[in-house]
Amino acid sequence: MYENVEVRQVFCNTLDKMMSENPKIVVLDADLAKANGTLSLRNKYADRAFDMGVAEQNMAGVAAGMAAYGFIPFIGSFTAFAARRICDQIAISITYAKRNVKIIGSDPGVSAELNGGTHMSMEDIGVLRSIPGIVIFEAADAVELEKALYQIVSYDGPVYIRLFRKVAPVIYNENYDFNLFKADVLKEGKDVTLLASGIMVNEALKACEILKEEGIMAEVINVHTIKPLDKETILNSVRKTGAVVTCENHNVIGGLKSAVAELLIEECPVYLKSVGVLDHFGEVAPMDYLMKKYNMTPENIVSAAKEAIKKGR
Repeated sequence: MYENVEVRQVFCNTLDKMMSENPKIVVLDADLAKANGTLSLRNKYADRAFDMGVAEQNMAGVAAGMAAYGFIPFIGSFTAFAARRICDQIAISITYAKRNVKIIGSDPGVSAELNGGTHMSMEDIGVLRSIPGIVIFEAADAVELEKALYQIVSYDGPVYIRLFRKVAPVIYNENYDFNLFKADVLKEGKDVTLLASGIMVNEALKACEILKEEGIMAEVINVHTIKPLDKETILNSVRKTGAVVTCENHNVIGGLKSAVAELLIEECPVYLKSVGVLDHFGEVAPMDYLMKKYNMTPENIVSAAKEAIKKGR
């Protein structure tokens, strides 16, 4: 069902179902409904789906006002604009005011591809993670996104959703149990823990198979919710393996690596290596090229895992 289906289409279909069941859900976009897959909702829900134009700050303010009157707004733009440009509105109008707004940041990290450096946000998690009261979520595939959206709409509070728009490899079975605040152990192992989020979960699973062929048993955990971290699952794994690699489609400063390092330095100091963007802006290029350029491939994860194991002993 999810093979060869763009994640944004699953996002739109799920929103459609939820809107048909809950008249309080509204959708606001900043001139990107076609890009984010929600254009069809305007025809079906003309009084609940709005184009706010290229005015992201205003969109966030309007959403906060609607939330104050009991609506559940989903607002969307590219990550560069959904996080960086409207950071102040998210902090003051939404999180400080405790408004129930769901923020969609599409095309995270290198997945922005041909949109280039100005639209390629490598820092959105870092920008938002330090703001009190916001949940940060990133799905590994379309199955997980669909299940997550139902829990996100039921959660009373602001949530930032990193949305990969294109076709993603299917990782999950449709019948699996999802918990927004619980990380998923996808592969059990004893030698090294691979903590991954978003598109990097599939890369970590590939790395796990390569390591297995060399006799190294890696534990792969999908950290879909980066804030708040599922400390229990991460610590249980790390105490067993004694070595960690974080894998993220984001700057290694401020994102998953930073969140995990903050946890480990207090609770379980072990050797940690990171795979992600090493403090660079993006550029115009296909995603495969960018993942190689920024050392985000399964082979890079394998090398990091071996180093973490060696130095951790």
